[in-house]
Amino acid sequence: MHVTKPEVGLGKCQYRRDMTDSDLQHLRSAIALSRRSRERGNQPFGALLIGPDGQMLLEAENTVVTGPDCTGHAVTNLMRLASRQFTSDFLAGCSLYASTEPCPMCGGAIFWGGVGRVVFALSERAFYQLVGPVRDGLRVGCRDVFAHGQRAIEVHGPALEDEALAVHRGFWGQPT
Repeated sequence: MHVTKPEVGLGKCQYRRDMTDSDLQHLRSAIALSRRSRERGNQPFGALLIGPDGQMLLEAENTVVTGPDCTGHAVTNLMRLASRQFTSDFLAGCSLYASTEPCPMCGGAIFWGGVGRVVFALSERAFYQLVGPVRDGLRVGCRDVFAHGQRAIEVHGPALEDEALAVHRGFWGQPT
C-alpha cells in the first residue's frame, strides 16, 4: 500500500508500508538494540544506519539514563555518529531503521543530517497508547516533522509493531 500525505510545507514526506525481507531483518536488529538498551538500564529504543549497498554502518542505543543526557535518544545518538563520519550527500542514500517512530527531536536530527529513508517498527500512536499520558511526551512523530521540511524523506512503517511493543511492556509503569 502506498499512501502519500498532502504537501504541508515546502517538502514532501512519502508514507509507505511496503517492506522487503531485508527491511524486516534490519527492523528486528533495531528491536534487538532496544532490548539491549533496556537491559543496560536505559529506555528501550534502538536504531541502525544501513548504507546504500545494504551494509550496516552504525548502530546506537538510547542513553538517556546512563548518559545522563535528555538528548540521548537512540536515533539522535546514531545521527551524531553518522554526521561525524559521513557527508549529507552520502546519507541521502542511506536508510535509518528505528525500533520506534522517531520523535520530533530525532526527526530533526534525521532531517538535518540528510538521511533519505526512514523505516520504523512501532508507531508513535501505538507507543503512546501503551504508555498513556507522559509528562514530557510530544505526541508528534517523524512523519509530521518531515512533512514540514524542504526535501522529501521516504518513510516506511509501522511494521512488526507487536515485536517492538513487547520490549516496552512493563518498562513505563504499566502492567506487562
